[in-house]
Amino acid sequence: QVQLVESGGGLVQAGGSLRLSCAASGRTFSTYAMGWFRQVPGSAREFVGGVNWGGGLTYYADSVKGRFTISRDNTKNTIYLQMNSLKPEDTAVYYCAANRGGVRRTPDEYDAWGQGTQVTVSS
Repeated sequence: QVQLVESGGGLVQAGGSLRLSCAASGRTFSTYAMGWFRQVPGSAREFVGGVNWGGGLTYYADSVKGRFTISRDNTKNTIYLQMNSLKPEDTAVYYCAANRGGVRRTPDEYDAWGQGTQVTVSS
């Protein structure tokens, strides 16, 4: 099973950009589909987007479509979440997750999670 570590969170003004990274350990990383989720206190974990094992297919929540881009580099065991045109409502803890079964929009279907990284967008 992979272990995941997110990085790249921080404080940014509305309209700005951030790039999150999720580094994975383990030799089987390239066999996993990967997802990005986010969560604010008191709310359920929300699907942001995902990428299949090869990187050729990506999926996004409607709320981020056109602003966020997911990519992966299997040679570096890393996936990325490029976030542009950030809005205050994007403020959340962002998590990456791994799933052998493909990209899923429900958190319960993922096998491994990172610890999360805080993203705060000021207005």
